[in-house]
Amino acid sequence: MDLWERARAFAGEAARRSQELSAEAAKRSSALVSETAKKSKEIFSETATKSREIAAEATKQADLLAGQIKRLSTDLPVPSIPAISPIPSAVAPEPDAAELECYGITEDLREFVKGMTISTLRDFPLQDEPEMSDVPTVSNVRQDLNEWQARHAALVLSAVKEISKFRYELCPRYMKERKFWRIYFLLVNNYTALYENKYFEELKVKAEEKRDAKKEISEISQASTADQKDMKAQSKTSTSTNPEHDLDVFLLGDLGSDDEGPGMLFFSST
Repeated sequence: MDLWERARAFAGEAARRSQELSAEAAKRSSALVSETAKKSKEIFSETATKSREIAAEATKQADLLAGQIKRLSTDLPVPSIPAISPIPSAVAPEPDAAELECYGITEDLREFVKGMTISTLRDFPLQDEPEMSDVPTVSNVRQDLNEWQARHAALVLSAVKEISKFRYELCPRYMKERKFWRIYFLLVNNYTALYENKYFEELKVKAEEKRDAKKEISEISQASTADQKDMKAQSKTSTSTNPEHDLDVFLLGDLGSDDEGPGMLFFSST
């Protein structure tokens, strides 16, 4: 019986102590939370105050700096900025009508090209030639063309936009550059052959005229050289002395001289 009473007493005491500890812990926790909230509020208030002070100081300094800049800008003379000339265009000048006419780019050719489509060149029945060595290009035109064709190709790319478009879409995806221009010149042969032949005929005439001029200059130079030689020969002949006259002068002396000479000695000895 005593053991049971003691157990009950011990359990009651333990429960009471537990309640007291819980109450004490709750009290301390509440005090700690209150203290933390108080400290946080103080820190936040102090931070806000400092921020307002810093912002006010920064605003004040900015106003002072702006005032100084304004005074300086009014005191300093404003330099005059020279007008900038426009940048010249890098686009190449359009060829003149005379050059276009010389290389067969006429209205008839333009009209014919406008009637062409990309399939006209792409489906043209022309077999590919064996692969040749790489041929250099100048101004986007292959140099396996002759002189007239190369210049015509360069002009037609800039003057006839349809050809430029066809070449961009076909080369090198569907065909090589060489094949494109072969097909093109076969298609437009009726419009360009006359101008190409005329160009080379004029070159031939100019070459013959140049050759004749060189030949004439050479003949004149040779004739001038021969004349100079003749004049030198004649001058040498006219200035040469007669040998018999020289011998008489040596033996007889100068008869017109008053001094005694070889001649006077000769007569006195006789």
